Amino acid sequence: MDLLELVNQLTPASWLRAALAFAIVAALVPLGLPLARRWNWVDRPGGRKQHDGAVPVIGGIAILLASMVTFLVFEPQFNLRVFTFFLGATLLVAVGQLDDLHDLRARCRIGAQVLAALSMIFLAGWQATNLQDVFGFAASNIGLLAVPFTVFIVVGVINALNMADGVDGLAGSLALVSMLLFTCFALYAGDAVLAERLLGLSAALLGFLLWNHRFPWQPRAKVFLGNGGSMLLGFIIAWSSVRLTQNPTHPVSPVLGPWTLALPLIDCVVLMVRRWRHGVSPFKADRNHMHHLLLDAGYTPTMVVMVMAGGSLLLGLGAAVAVKLGVYRPLLVLVFLVLLMAWYVFSRKREPAVARLRWLRGGRPSPQEAPQAGEATETR
Repeated sequence: MDLLELVNQLTPASWLRAALAFAIVAALVPLGLPLARRWNWVDRPGGRKQHDGAVPVIGGIAILLASMVTFLVFEPQFNLRVFTFFLGATLLVAVGQLDDLHDLRARCRIGAQVLAALSMIFLAGWQATNLQDVFGFAASNIGLLAVPFTVFIVVGVINALNMADGVDGLAGSLALVSMLLFTCFALYAGDAVLAERLLGLSAALLGFLLWNHRFPWQPRAKVFLGNGGSMLLGFIIAWSSVRLTQNPTHPVSPVLGPWTLALPLIDCVVLMVRRWRHGVSPFKADRNHMHHLLLDAGYTPTMVVMVMAGGSLLLGLGAAVAVKLGVYRPLLVLVFLVLLMAWYVFSRKREPAVARLRWLRGGRPSPQEAPQAGEATETR
């Protein structure tokens, strides 16, 4: 099945839904900026946050509202699974907004993420049970381990994306790559309903990136996702991954899930392991993320987005092609682990890692480039 055949599965209503989602977010953001400043829903620079001025953190709210409106317009009859999705999404956005305003403890954020995952398992009925592609042998399910493993997936994906939220447009672009890949996977598997929903959510995210990305006419982001927005996008990706890979009607190999968000997942795991080895909380913020190293090596914020989002897209497409060609699935798992270990070794010592990245860039960092981190949510 070629790309044209995949796209032809989408109806005019699908594209209309996407256009409406894009328009709602693109309009809501500038309209909401004055209110956000009046209510002090802003992120201020300081410490690791090196952006200019107080920037509103309403991206997650705008995307959530757009997704709700488009669901009401195009799917007015909610079922339990749709209700559960919006229940979890609303919880995460609300807790994330409170975290942006009051700097909640990590246990509060993780608790909300666990509750959202448990609602997905016990209310929506989606959980990761069939992993024979991962291990290479047939097995009906992983039994009682399915619940904690699914919670681990949801919490892991949410925090990986949250940790990437440190450069203008980065977390949104990484999420967009993952969601578009899952849209293609859903179309290939014949799940047109999920594909239409993901296309609409991707369009809503694109409407946000219109105000969050850097352009020649927009040198700085006018709005941030906020922790609520990054948790919402992580929840969407985790939900889509579990639904597609654990649905016998529309099966997709679970091996593909991590490859759609490869670079932030690798960065997240490496940093958490390194912090744990040094006796530091895995959620303690620092400036050792992949995007920080790239910035310190002289890559501009726009270059960082292009490198990381483009790299994730290539890795995701490569994994999909490998699955299509019949490559032994556990081999893809092994390759992912090799990449993880390679980044661990590469970034073990910060200064040599920055020097190598600077060499790969082919030049020295400009003084005005390196410190401009952009996105203001505190990197964890």
